[in-house]
Amino acid sequence: MTDQTALFETSIQSLPLLHRGKVRDIYGVDGDKLLIIQTDRLSAFDVILPTPVPGKGRLLTALSSFWFKKLGHILPNQLTGIAPESVVAEGEREQVAGRAFVVKRLKPLPIEAIVRGYVAGSGWKDYKKTGAICGITLLIGLQEAAKLPGGAIFTPSTKAGAGDHDENISFAEAEKLLGGRLASQVRNKAISLYTEAADYAMTKGIIIADTKFEFGQDSAGNLYLIDEALTPDSSRFWPADQYAPGKNPPSYDKQFVRDWLETQDWNKKPPAPALPPDVLAKTREKYEEALRRLGG
Repeated sequence: MTDQTALFETSIQSLPLLHRGKVRDIYGVDGDKLLIIQTDRLSAFDVILPTPVPGKGRLLTALSSFWFKKLGHILPNQLTGIAPESVVAEGEREQVAGRAFVVKRLKPLPIEAIVRGYVAGSGWKDYKKTGAICGITLLIGLQEAAKLPGGAIFTPSTKAGAGDHDENISFAEAEKLLGGRLASQVRNKAISLYTEAADYAMTKGIIIADTKFEFGQDSAGNLYLIDEALTPDSSRFWPADQYAPGKNPPSYDKQFVRDWLETQDWNKKPPAPALPPDVLAKTREKYEEALRRLGG
């Protein structure tokens, strides 16, 4: 990947801007389609960092495309197959080339569907305090980064607005938000998606410790995989050859940036500190390596 210029924010004039997220800019195409553009913005601790990672949006788009195709037999996804360049003005095509999807307009579910195969991150913090993650009691004496002995678990969270933090919730709370039947369907599909992806990634030397899926529904109530899938932005990727329980392995994802931020005098509220060039370069290298290993 030779893309050295970063796209921090899009400026599409030919379509109405509907939403700027932490990473994605979303435009309306028509009554039943959206244009989602993956910018090079990076967020950590739910704060958008001032320093974009050149080419990151294209890496995320390529990896999501790979997973959407590979996992399509488990659950349909949002993609329409329409070329993003065809829905914007000629002078705007560079902003969408290789970093955008034209997708179905679906109603997003109000939870983030997190699946964990290992005890890490906020799950490790929960476990140390309570012996459970999201109300799921686990074996006593697990080490940090341990593989969950009973298989992957579904640990949903709320969706926070900009600047707020997502909060882990129990399955019972997810049932209140979604209804029992839909909550069970989301849990089962999320675990199936994670398990197949994690098994495949292991053959490529990558452990997917945990991941976050987003789901949406059409007007008939059918469930779809939306947003992105199994990227370093939404997942914790570890190199299998450097994995050992008891410590957090080095990571292919934003953990590198998070670790650097933890050493800074910063209260995890905007504005975030700018990333130095070496942290930026190493982060980009990690994203590139993840795509190369997983997607070829």
